[in-house]
Amino acid sequence: MTATQPVGTPIPADEPQLAPGATPPRAPLIARAAAELVGTAALVAVVVGSGIQATNLTQDVALQLLANSTATVFGLGVLIALLGPVSGAHFNPAVTLAEWWTARRGGAGVTARELAVYVPSQIAGAIAGAILADAMFGEPLVKWSTHDRSAGNLLLGEVVATAGLILLIFGLARTDRLRFAPVAVASYIGAAYWFTSSTSFANPAVTIGRAFTDTFAGIAPASVPGFIGMQLVGAVVGLALVAVIFMRGKTDNGTPAA
Repeated sequence: MTATQPVGTPIPADEPQLAPGATPPRAPLIARAAAELVGTAALVAVVVGSGIQATNLTQDVALQLLANSTATVFGLGVLIALLGPVSGAHFNPAVTLAEWWTARRGGAGVTARELAVYVPSQIAGAIAGAILADAMFGEPLVKWSTHDRSAGNLLLGEVVATAGLILLIFGLARTDRLRFAPVAVASYIGAAYWFTSSTSFANPAVTIGRAFTDTFAGIAPASVPGFIGMQLVGAVVGLALVAVIFMRGKTDNGTPAA
């Protein structure tokens, strides 16, 4: 329907129409890559920018974290609602890898080609978002973070945070409740800021991007490999939990239930 077409105007008979129940055509891959790049950039800009703003306004670390987590909840929810219909709003290589794995196992998900496009887009977006946030607040555009996050308890926090995120997203998919993803995922990340020791990065691309800023939300480059490794471990744990908790039942004749 064009902007000038009146509401209720019949669709011309010669215009292709989807069969009832058919899956709508997916957006072109370039559009989905752009959505992942822009969405990840915006997410990191929200995380880093709100962290800088918080430290400018107060020296109370609890208030800084509250401001940072609140901005992230609202920003992430909006981005998922806006870009989810285009690319799925992954903004996270761990989620993309998990989708690719489920597709290999016969489920819905991204192809290897899409994986190869999504992940670099997410990483590039995360770096761009950190630089943008620094630019907005007059910080050096690129300054490696000195915030060491290599302690073992922080690495455990990343396993927990990422496993919970994967369990949530794929659990919603298994139960046909992905429409709740904007609220559910944003709420989970907001909570995980507070209940995990690492403040829940739970995202390899965001982790890389946050190494480029020596501000409240930064992470020292030397800590990045450990965080990413634990996030991937968490993704595996999350998928295993999905397989167990949301195990599909079988009918009386032994075939999988619908």
